[in-house]
Amino acid sequence: MAIPVEHIPVMLDRVLVHLEPRPGRTTAGEPRVYVDATTGLGGHAEAILVQSAPDGRLIGLDRDPAALEAAGQRLAKFGDRCRLVHADFADLPAVLERLGVPTIDGLLADLGLSSAQLGDADRGFSLQLNGPLDMRMDPTRPGTAADLLDGLGEDSLADALGRLGGERYGSRVARVLIRRRREGRLRTTIDLREAVHAALGRGRAGRIDAATRTFQALRMLVNREEETLRALLAAFPRLLRPGGRAVLLSFHSGEDRQVKHAFRELAREDSPVPMRLLTKRPERPGRADVRANPRARSVKLRAVERLGEAG
Repeated sequence: MAIPVEHIPVMLDRVLVHLEPRPGRTTAGEPRVYVDATTGLGGHAEAILVQSAPDGRLIGLDRDPAALEAAGQRLAKFGDRCRLVHADFADLPAVLERLGVPTIDGLLADLGLSSAQLGDADRGFSLQLNGPLDMRMDPTRPGTAADLLDGLGEDSLADALGRLGGERYGSRVARVLIRRRREGRLRTTIDLREAVHAALGRGRAGRIDAATRTFQALRMLVNREEETLRALLAAFPRLLRPGGRAVLLSFHSGEDRQVKHAFRELAREDSPVPMRLLTKRPERPGRADVRANPRARSVKLRAVERLGEAG
């Protein structure tokens, strides 16, 4: 995957303010280590490495091999200060253990799709481009959206559309999808969009496409996004050094709700790993951010800091 010339990382300035990557070493003389848990095309990672030079190290995870290849091209100039790993961020503790890194100074996770993923019809993420019903962030693993539709019952699909996509008419959509799949009329992303339109209509002018919520729910199911985010939120507090920070960028209400509740629990006085909220409310992108990168329009940024004397 080539790096798009127009690749602009989401809310970069605010990410750097809250993550606060910096040069120098810990009190134990070790380089500071930052993790980009969703490296994507490497825009955030590059900025973290620049701001933490010359000592700071970055470990970049992504489950998309094509994204990692593109990020590798972008970040090659940093040499051994950067280590890229093909992994799901739910496996972060195991990755760090394998690399011999007990604690980290900062964590970033951008939970959205990249423009490159959306722009590749063969990945099946876009409702505007005709492609296979795939939607896997990691195409090396089994279980496409087509497989999911073959295996789910109507009630289970309806529940997922409502819970993950916020689709009020999940039962109506699920009934049409299951019927069309059995009839062989649901093979591509355009078939999927047209099936949702048949159930709900196209939506009013100026509103989001009526199929958007269904695409979101299926993508989240295929990639187990609820479960993987829950695993990351449970694991990262003990991985941060005192003074270490975590910044998460979420793109829909369900994700943001998970992050908000987890961060609030960590900020309680009786939390086993005491944290301080750096954002009492989620930060939103400014007009300049959205103009530069329309993907940023729905993002919410939340950040926390582990309490204790910084290393």
